[in-house]
Amino acid sequence: MQTLKDSNNILATCPACGLLCDDINVSDPLTNTCAKSISFFSQPSTEASPSIAGKAVSLDEAVGHAASILKSAKQPIFAGLSTDLSGFRAAFNSAQQVQAPMMHMNAESSWRNTKVLQTRGWQTTTLMEVKNRADVILCIGTDVVSHNPRFFERNVWNKEALFTDPQARDIIYLGGEHLDASAGVSPNGKQPTVLPCALEALPEITAALRALILNKPLKVTTVAGITINDLQAIAERLRQASYAVLIWVAKDLDYAHAELTIQNITEGVVALNEKSRAMGLSLGGSDGDTTVNYAHTWLSALAPAEHDISQHDAMVWINSFSPEKPMPTTKAPTIVIGNSNLQFSTPPAVFIPVATPGLDCSGTLFRVDSSIVLPLKQTRASTLPTLAAVMTQMDALLT
Repeated sequence: MQTLKDSNNILATCPACGLLCDDINVSDPLTNTCAKSISFFSQPSTEASPSIAGKAVSLDEAVGHAASILKSAKQPIFAGLSTDLSGFRAAFNSAQQVQAPMMHMNAESSWRNTKVLQTRGWQTTTLMEVKNRADVILCIGTDVVSHNPRFFERNVWNKEALFTDPQARDIIYLGGEHLDASAGVSPNGKQPTVLPCALEALPEITAALRALILNKPLKVTTVAGITINDLQAIAERLRQASYAVLIWVAKDLDYAHAELTIQNITEGVVALNEKSRAMGLSLGGSDGDTTVNYAHTWLSALAPAEHDISQHDAMVWINSFSPEKPMPTTKAPTIVIGNSNLQFSTPPAVFIPVATPGLDCSGTLFRVDSSIVLPLKQTRASTLPTLAAVMTQMDALLT
């Protein structure tokens, strides 16, 4: 890998998932990694050219043509939004110029959380609190590591925990099928409790668990194949915990009315806090979605929502981080601003390659627990413009 300087110890923050692990050694070879970070930092450095309908043009020509498309559109939309904080803020300003709504590529799953947060609120914790205090961790409908591969390594089995013995932690998996529970095995071999069920059964399962936490009797012996005795044992262990953490990943809860599961989890946390201590924690996160959700809310006073792409007559698709992720199909003119390694079956109306934060330029992201903002370092030389620079140039033409 080409880096900015020759060093045996170049540490960087990885934006490949919401954990934002800040101990990645990006020297050759990469260390302190997972499959996601290896994929991210191994992206080839491609100095692609801007193009209009597949024909290479100058940056000025591409930006000018993109601006003309947006000025002519009656209902444009800015979507994808895989970027860092400064990139999003610049894109937000451009979207405001043409009165375009904004939608992140993870909007469907993020909206499951947002609906609960808006209507009921919740009590959530941080990764540092998990590391230092959690003695019971309940993973609901997820194995976590499919989205955040180093979660257990960095936050559960970390020997530097301050107020609890990591080896003594109880790990419980409730719901889901074919989960990878291997990360829940402690370093000394203590096995997790695993109670699988179909994801679609989780609203019923979590409602039953919440009732048992509140000591409400249930007149059944099983719920979706899980015995009431097993659920009662989980409820009792949560009540006895010094600091229980209930974890979910909204992207894994992919079924109708999944927000009911999240609501049951968060209200179960409230019930536990009447006599003990417990917190929720939504994990997952990718492509700067946590950052975009927070920045959109503070800039507009509205949480970003889902939109039907087909109802818009022009689309700006922004994807700085993940060239492998597909772009939605639309008959409307599409302006793509993103990673230089993006591939297209049909050339978009305009393509403007930009720097990837954490590789080609520096940047800033919110971590998935929303507790801190972490800087992204430039880890290789690049002449690509940043998204913020491109959007600022476009702003001048949209005014």
